[in-house]
Amino acid sequence: MKQEIKMLIQRIVDVYWTLIKIMVPALIVVKILESIGATHYLSIVLSPLMNLVGLPESMGLVWAASMLVNLYTGMAVFFSIALAEPLTVAQISVLSTMMLISHGLPVESAISKAAGLSWTYTLTLRIVGALVLGFILHWIYSTFSLLEEPSRILWQPEKQDDSLLGWVILQAQTLILALVIIAVLIVIMRLLEYLGIEKWLHWMLSPFLKLLGIGKEAANITVIGVTLGLSFGGGLLIEQAKSGAVSKRNIFLSMSFLCLCHSLIEDTLLMLLLGADLTSILWVRLLFAFIVVAFIARITLLGKEKTA
Repeated sequence: MKQEIKMLIQRIVDVYWTLIKIMVPALIVVKILESIGATHYLSIVLSPLMNLVGLPESMGLVWAASMLVNLYTGMAVFFSIALAEPLTVAQISVLSTMMLISHGLPVESAISKAAGLSWTYTLTLRIVGALVLGFILHWIYSTFSLLEEPSRILWQPEKQDDSLLGWVILQAQTLILALVIIAVLIVIMRLLEYLGIEKWLHWMLSPFLKLLGIGKEAANITVIGVTLGLSFGGGLLIEQAKSGAVSKRNIFLSMSFLCLCHSLIEDTLLMLLLGADLTSILWVRLLFAFIVVAFIARITLLGKEKTA
């Protein structure tokens, strides 16, 4: 028992330290970019693209804030704009879906990079994927005149401490919470393995993962990332990659899926507070990620066969 506990603690420390080494530098870079007005400049580039998805150009600033920082920042910017420029349920569903796919890019792309995905691939997949799905949703809504009623905002941001000390305290709290979550996840995964439930989960998920080309050794971690977030799923995948327990192909496909669809619980609830449609931000996003990654799996497999 003592040996088991010691191994669990060591694994928790290893996974957490791996994330810390990635997240802390990325968070500092994000703070610097935010301080020099990078969000504003990015919004200038993104604003014209908003017309393609049926959104006002002002929403480019919301998307830029989500991309560079996180969803909470994007939501705060949205709230300051939406009162003067209200959106329909269809429009907020499009915007929310795009924010869900491409947010926190500096931090989450750094995690993806450590797991084996290049910056170029990750950024392209998430930004282009967000635009493509946003355009598809806009086309469906406008063609069939769906969700045209005004959206109802159910959330109002709390006043935050914008000082450097306030930012440091907030990030410290986030990192401490990450340690707690990682510890709980690793203990639960070991418990599921010990009770034999892990094998049952593999059997239940195997048909879906097989279509995606993801092997059973990445099943648990993929599910964790989908439900709780890319940072936690990615951190565990990095640890598994170092140990050789998960193949490079499984890591590539699993991380690709997580890039497009992760944190289905928390992030989805956040967008519902903005008045988005649940079907769009949850089920359509999940289906889109499934189709895209299944296509990527097929293309990479064909390329592998040709070079063999």
